[in-house]
Amino acid sequence: MINLKRLHKQQGVALITVMLIVALCAVIASQMTARLQVQMQRSANVSFNQQAYWYAMGAEAFTKRVLIKVFQAEPNVTNLSQAWAGGENTFPVDFGEITGEITDLQSCLNLNALRAPFEESENTSSRNNRNQEENKAPARLAFEALLINLQLENVSQFEAESMADALTDWLDADTSISSAGGAEDNDYASREFPYLAANNYLASVNELRVVEHFTPAIINAIKPYVCVIPGSELHQVNINTIDSEHVELLQALLGSTLEQAQDVLSARGEKGFDSLDTFYNLPTVVQIENFNDKKDSFAIDSEYFNLKASASFNESYYAMNSVMKITENKYINVLSRTVGRN
Repeated sequence: MINLKRLHKQQGVALITVMLIVALCAVIASQMTARLQVQMQRSANVSFNQQAYWYAMGAEAFTKRVLIKVFQAEPNVTNLSQAWAGGENTFPVDFGEITGEITDLQSCLNLNALRAPFEESENTSSRNNRNQEENKAPARLAFEALLINLQLENVSQFEAESMADALTDWLDADTSISSAGGAEDNDYASREFPYLAANNYLASVNELRVVEHFTPAIINAIKPYVCVIPGSELHQVNINTIDSEHVELLQALLGSTLEQAQDVLSARGEKGFDSLDTFYNLPTVVQIENFNDKKDSFAIDSEYFNLKASASFNESYYAMNSVMKITENKYINVLSRTVGRN
């Protein structure tokens, strides 16, 4: 009897052990299945995102073809009636869509042009002996005038000059403060979260967020009027591609009244000016004081463009911005490519 009782007890223990093993196997199998599903979904997401990326790259390749075709047809003039200036366009593709918009980076004020705040012909001693206002480079004067023309809250002539000073110091190669409103390493290093001035070109307008005197409200207000050409101090704005709604920018570039700037845009026509002389000889332009000093700030053709592209594929999304430069009307180089919305 004793042996039978022991046998029954051992059988009970064995049954419990088997049940535990089965339960453990079920848990392990469940976890393996869950992990496998996660890995499969992750692989699918990577594949979908990669396809969206190539769709966006396809938009870039298409943009190159459009620009080359336009510039070969009209090599000497860039205007808003050309195919590249059609605004945002969306194209359906398999399991998604591609959206792209081309903009002229010479239809806005290049902030990197402020790296040279004074005329290059002026040496340091002569700048100290003459009125600094007279020595300011056209890009610097235009930037200050734009800030005033936009009638931003709490932005007077003094604040505009201070912002220009700070931006110049952020861009220039030295660590010396250029003027009263400037800021260099010591100013930024003393902040709660310290950093140093870039002392180099801007890569994005958004970098203004870390420059002295610039607030989010000011940055958002000037964004439609300014841009950044990577690694270039070019200050030649295409009079043919300035947006008609950005008359304050043209007013700043001309050093004119708002009405005079509006008259110039009205006289431009759909295809713009076919030569700079046509623009220079407009009665309105002839009347602008000291306009001869600003002639070099204008062009009727462009070589820098920005593509804002986005693509979707099976609920995966990819966005990028490509800055391109066209040379000899047939070669296009991508100067920068950034991921995400600008």
